[in-house]
Amino acid sequence: MSKERKISILVVDDHPIMRLGVAAIIAAQPDMEVSGQAGTGEEAVRLFKLHPPDVILMDLRLPGMSGLEALRQIRQSDPKAKCVVLTTYEGDEDIHQALAAGALGYLIKGMSHETLVDALRRVHSGSRFLPPPIARSLADRTPNAELSPREREVLSLMVRGKSNKEIATALGITEATVKCHVSVILLRLEVADRTQAVIAALQRGLEHL
Repeated sequence: MSKERKISILVVDDHPIMRLGVAAIIAAQPDMEVSGQAGTGEEAVRLFKLHPPDVILMDLRLPGMSGLEALRQIRQSDPKAKCVVLTTYEGDEDIHQALAAGALGYLIKGMSHETLVDALRRVHSGSRFLPPPIARSLADRTPNAELSPREREVLSLMVRGKSNKEIATALGITEATVKCHVSVILLRLEVADRTQAVIAALQRGLEHL
């Protein structure tokens, strides 16, 4: 296959060994080539603008700007940009957020390299690629689980172990208002107490430590 027609892929991951391994898998495919490698979200945005690839392979967990934010910025500059997420995050909220930001594929690290190259080819051709475990996770997502920006702020502070009083001080609201927010959060996450809310938030990818 001629060089011009190879699928060019920008690999974004903050772990050099992971990045090199993935790049080697891509380079071994007769129809693919690595157009660039980035270790941060900022670098990914810069490289995308410099040499727009056919597909971005993006990790979500990056230092500084998250992969999600990088994807949003890239899609702002080019709404047709195609992205496959390759990450350790398995929560339904992570998947939902990535797809909402415009990702066409979502893979978990540890899946086979055949799945990886299949995803890149499928997304390049304009299809979505969600392996069965990812599709199931997304299907199980509670439809009314959307939290408001303020509820997300409260939940974030709960995850960090803050009391209602500390949350009220940090957000400049009354303690009674915090209690209301906590009640709604417990209801939306379908849990009985704060500890369960924190566990659910971490499992689902609403918050990360």
